[in-house]
Amino acid sequence: MFDANNGQPLMIFDATEITAIRTAAASALATKLLSREDAELLSIIGSGEQAERHVESILLVRKIRQINIWSRNARNAASLANKISTRYTIPVIVSETAKEAVREADIICTVTSSPQPVVLGDWIIKGTHINAVGSSTPATRELDTNAVFKSKLYTDCYESILNEAGDFLIPKKEGVITDNHVRGDLGEVLLGTKKGREDKDEITLFKSHGIASEDIFSCWHIYKKINQPS
Repeated sequence: MFDANNGQPLMIFDATEITAIRTAAASALATKLLSREDAELLSIIGSGEQAERHVESILLVRKIRQINIWSRNARNAASLANKISTRYTIPVIVSETAKEAVREADIICTVTSSPQPVVLGDWIIKGTHINAVGSSTPATRELDTNAVFKSKLYTDCYESILNEAGDFLIPKKEGVITDNHVRGDLGEVLLGTKKGREDKDEITLFKSHGIASEDIFSCWHIYKKINQPS
């Protein structure tokens, strides 16, 4: 990060760590804006770094009473569950299937590298909020067509979702949805120019891609925290 006035280097950051933090933070913002305020059951699909970060961030915006975890790697899922259990006094359950993990979920976070859907629309109950984070190319997706069709869809960047998000582009190519299916971006919901959740039974979906400004402002926030006068 450089000083915009004179080009002087201010700080060097670990880009991988910054990306992990800001991605989970964006999902937490989407969860705060779009999920039900009484949401209690969190389902994490995946067991990598983003899975752990999403647990941390979601717990900051909702009073979670139970966490379900499913991963294709059962050992990694168990390791994550153990790590969470030692840090929080919240029941953590490792589910045998993705369907079981999301069956009663109020909030679902998909944080996998799967090229094929890992969560199906038929499994999702009314009132659920979904953060779809893992896939980021036109040919890959974590949610099936039905899951996207039955959801109110939001994004962090129109350009990204309309050109890069397989979760959106594949159902669009099938003729099931159009560009109008995207209800707004998080900034518009924050400003009140677009509506978010309007009733408790709606299924809301945040398709995350990440934008450069998130990284920049995350770095700036950290820099300011470090350099605050003691």
